[in-house]
Amino acid sequence: MNTATHVMSSGWAESAATRGTAAGFVLPLVGLAVVGMLIGAVVWGRRRQARAPRPPRPEEQPHLPDGRPSGPVQEVREPDELPHGDRRLTPYQVRHSGTRRSPDSEPPTWSGGSSGAFGSGGPGGKKG
Repeated sequence: MNTATHVMSSGWAESAATRGTAAGFVLPLVGLAVVGMLIGAVVWGRRRQARAPRPPRPEEQPHLPDGRPSGPVQEVREPDELPHGDRRLTPYQVRHSGTRRSPDSEPPTWSGGSSGAFGSGGPGGKKG
């Protein structure tokens, strides 16, 4: 190994050692800065939360109106009848056919002799 190569390699080692020392000094400072920012964020969040309005008490909560159900309502509805006549009606002549509450408000139930499904092999329909 000649002298020029030895000097060059030792210069590189000294430079790397100097950079390593600088990095060893800078990294803890960066870490302390990050920790300081995190602590500041927690303090800022707690102050902001302290300024927020308090949640309403139970007596301040909204209440449902009297006489109305609070959940979904099941009712039997039947379609409105289309007008009957001799002439065929075109789509623009037919108003939107809605539904109305059925006079029989009991929902249909399964009859005893019914299978309940098409093609299931049961007798299908009422006996008697």
